[in-house]
Amino acid sequence: MRLIKNARAVALRAFSMWCNYLGILALIAPELIFYTTGRDTNPHLWWWLGLALIVAGIVGRLLDQGGLDGDPSTRWTSPIAVIAALALMGQWGQAVDSTPAIPADPPVVQLVGPPSDAAFLAVAVPLVGKWEGLRLEPYRDIVNVLTWCYGETQGTPKASYTKAECDAMLGKRILQYRAGMHKRYTPETLARRLTAQRDAALSSVAYNVGVAGFGGSTSVKRLNAGDIAGSCEALTWWNKAGGRVVRGLVNRRAEEYDLCMFGVRG
Repeated sequence: MRLIKNARAVALRAFSMWCNYLGILALIAPELIFYTTGRDTNPHLWWWLGLALIVAGIVGRLLDQGGLDGDPSTRWTSPIAVIAALALMGQWGQAVDSTPAIPADPPVVQLVGPPSDAAFLAVAVPLVGKWEGLRLEPYRDIVNVLTWCYGETQGTPKASYTKAECDAMLGKRILQYRAGMHKRYTPETLARRLTAQRDAALSSVAYNVGVAGFGGSTSVKRLNAGDIAGSCEALTWWNKAGGRVVRGLVNRRAEEYDLCMFGVRG
């Protein structure tokens, strides 16, 4: 197999090649942004941008891109076009992560504080328990850690548990995550934006991915800015494990989204 005689020129200057380069960059941009800045951006919009660039590259490869046989005057394949495309991607990234200052969908009811522990647990325990899975007898997980109930690993287990005991244990653990999330909310959010369902949904995501990560997410920023519907949408972006979308997480986020949207005008 041989490279074409002007392979270097094509690789460096061809419009179609740069569309493909930028398309691949757009596809991995959400991960790069998150790992370098801690900001989570909408992966769906990045995906569509990447797909559009790659399709443009395929189409461009079939068009006459004159100038690659030695003529340096080709304008549309110049570095200026590449810089312009990168600038456009930067503006796109800022746009998909922007936090509206005005709530798009105000809550139907005006709350006067966060829900009680009892109201919260009535929603949160069945929600988290459904996705974590219940085991009444201790077992070794895939990394050989002794585990029981809903993934509990702290302390010394008994020979067996009842569901009520496991529910109580899970409730105590979820309250710890809820307390961590409440430290990330503004006083206005705590007073007026948390139904029991929304509080449980956000705490469930934190229980799954950690308060440190989710507490600074776009979902929390939007909620604190008053954009409840946008906050609920952004929590669905947390659907990956090991860099790939996982169907179980997609389904879990969908249920959490429905609870988060409770009491919001559609």
